[in-house]
Amino acid sequence: MAPRYRVTLTEEERGELEALTRSGKTNAKRFVHARALLLCDASEGGPEWTVADAADALGITRRTMEHIKRKFVEDGFDAAIDRKDAEKPPREIRFDGAFEARLVTLACSDAPSGRRRWTVRLLADKAVELKMVPSVSHMTIQRILKKRT
Repeated sequence: MAPRYRVTLTEEERGELEALTRSGKTNAKRFVHARALLLCDASEGGPEWTVADAADALGITRRTMEHIKRKFVEDGFDAAIDRKDAEKPPREIRFDGAFEARLVTLACSDAPSGRRRWTVRLLADKAVELKMVPSVSHMTIQRILKKRT
């Protein structure tokens, strides 16, 4: 059966991959991906190992080998070696000391009418109501207060 994705490296790509695997300063994931591409190279002078043999030699699954080959064929050399960028940007809301101080002050104040004490959910709702923050999870409130006790 013919392989789904055929990896054919140019001399430049092969040289770069060999340099990555021999430098000793490459992280593990990049190293394994570089070795995988080198072992599956079907160009002239390449070893062209089978997916199963290369996966066994590298200690990864066959599926991972297929993913590496697919990324190389479809997205190019850099995509197969490097991690893709995060699709979701990091959370923008940062809670500073001023917010934490106001929250502790609120938690130490008298509970709302009809309640015996503040709950983290009540505190989260009140913080949004007082426009201390645009939105906040009750678990975030719990973590902040736990830090303070």
